[in-house]
Amino acid sequence: MKKLILVTLFLTAIACQKKEQTEKNTVVADEHSYSKPELAVVKHLDLDIKVDFDTQTISGKASWLIDNVSKGNEIIFDENTLEITKVTLGDEEKETKFELGKDTEFHGKPLHITIEPNTTKVNIYYSTTKDAVALQWLKPEQTADKKKPFVFSQGESVWSRTWIPCQDSPGVRFTYNAKVTVPKDLLAVMSAVNPQKKNDTGVYTFKQDKAIPSYLMAIAVGDIEFQAIDNRTGVYAEPSMLKKSAWEFAELGKMVVAAEKLYGPYRWGRYDVLVLPPSFPYGGMENPNLTFLTPGVIAGDRSLTSLLAHELGHSWSGNLVTNATWDDIWLNEGFTTYVEHRIGEAIFGKKEFEMQNVITNKELTDNVAEYGNTNPDTRLKVSLTNRNPDDGISQIPYVKGYAFLRVIENAVGREKFDPFIKNYFDSHAFQSITTEDFVKYLNENLIKGDKALADKIKLEDWIYKPGIPANILPVSSADFDAIDAIQKSWRETGVAGLSKKITTTAEKQHFIDHLPADITVKEMEAIDKEFNFTKGGNFIIKRQWFVQALIHQYKPAYPSIEQFLIGISRTGSVMMLYKEMVKTPEGKVWAKQVFEKAKSGYHATTIQAVEGVLK
Repeated sequence: MKKLILVTLFLTAIACQKKEQTEKNTVVADEHSYSKPELAVVKHLDLDIKVDFDTQTISGKASWLIDNVSKGNEIIFDENTLEITKVTLGDEEKETKFELGKDTEFHGKPLHITIEPNTTKVNIYYSTTKDAVALQWLKPEQTADKKKPFVFSQGESVWSRTWIPCQDSPGVRFTYNAKVTVPKDLLAVMSAVNPQKKNDTGVYTFKQDKAIPSYLMAIAVGDIEFQAIDNRTGVYAEPSMLKKSAWEFAELGKMVVAAEKLYGPYRWGRYDVLVLPPSFPYGGMENPNLTFLTPGVIAGDRSLTSLLAHELGHSWSGNLVTNATWDDIWLNEGFTTYVEHRIGEAIFGKKEFEMQNVITNKELTDNVAEYGNTNPDTRLKVSLTNRNPDDGISQIPYVKGYAFLRVIENAVGREKFDPFIKNYFDSHAFQSITTEDFVKYLNENLIKGDKALADKIKLEDWIYKPGIPANILPVSSADFDAIDAIQKSWRETGVAGLSKKITTTAEKQHFIDHLPADITVKEMEAIDKEFNFTKGGNFIIKRQWFVQALIHQYKPAYPSIEQFLIGISRTGSVMMLYKEMVKTPEGKVWAKQVFEKAKSGYHATTIQAVEGVLK
């Protein structure tokens, strides 16, 4: 009888283990992908491509190793604006039928490929077109050095399908190898193990042996050089930007160590950064092994390197543990903002941490006010049905997600929360999960049926309801309190000497953001003379000052605003200014004029966003 019970228990354990494995391997339905990975799913990519600057195309062969789960006769890929010339099966390259389905805005077309029940390899011959949203081709004059052309990709959210036929969902992960042929005087780099110098052939090979989702597929080709920071970190940039970039990021290695102390080993081998030309549409993109960065972070005083902490944080939240659909993007961005602030506290100290908390809280308040307190897009778990999934990449998942995680941390204490986060990363490593997966893990491993704790956290309010829940933590900064006191008195005492009291980027941002609503042009002029905000200052300070200049019609700053908008393509930042410009009839006319001058240097996603505002 005992033996029978033991056997039964053993079989039950095996069944549970299989069930757990099945659950872990289950791919969540993603309405922004045509692929049906539950029927046939990709596992590994061998990419062989040529980058042609004359035709501005990437062409070649994408060979996918697949798992034909259902043993059916079809696998579906996503493609958008590609030219598919031929599809073959297996190493023997047996030609097979393929068919493109109906085109849908933002999503492209399904690529239906006929396979056999035992098919394990699908080879797709293709070429990109000029309409590839993911690729930005730059003429030499659009680069920092203005000598050689440049191209880079930006896959998030559903744009990788415009340069590689793939199952373009964050819920589908795969490894890849690549062979990339480029002009001999240029260097190619990817989201993988990278070369550190040019060779004589123009042929480069890459390997990414960690399973990643398609939006993290990335490539850049240009006159790129490398400089090491330490034994596992370094910087890629154009020659004229290399030394200043390496100096700016001198603390990169320390950031990796600080993150590891909090959240466990860095699992990607090297962590390098690539400083791109100004047309890059984001502050940074967390491509594995090689973060892509805006040159706007090169301030000359290391004052904006906190952006690096955010992109580094994605090595745990986003790249290691990924949102399964774009409705769950807060799992990427909210967690990463939390990790960023914790790394920042470890590197820059508690005072800076407190100031950043106040700034982040203001961003949350301002964004919710802009959307409206009852707008469903202010929930953490959003619904992007029948929409461009890029619509989910607002500030809300970043700052509301961060505020929510701080509420949990405060409720249980860091001594419990830090191990919880570390274990969360470990237990979901190299997996894509949903909000509901996180909620289940939180309930089972932290709340554990404690009703008082659950009531304190108010999980439902944060994740599934719009607006800002009542239990958000108060924020304060003694440094900002001192600036608030100055703000109340400078009109009487004058502004002379204030630049010696308000010195850091965070302090200047707070001062600018809280200027009196009735400030006059004359007062703006006096402040500008004291701080040189219009002509000097780093990227963040300029942007915040220009917002105030537009609100209060401080016209001496307008030529610099125009230069700023023409010189960068960082979508969120240019949108802040265009949104202010269009609030007046004359401002809207000016905005359209500036956009016409600027758009040739903008990324396609930036153009889409600005056109939406101008319409």
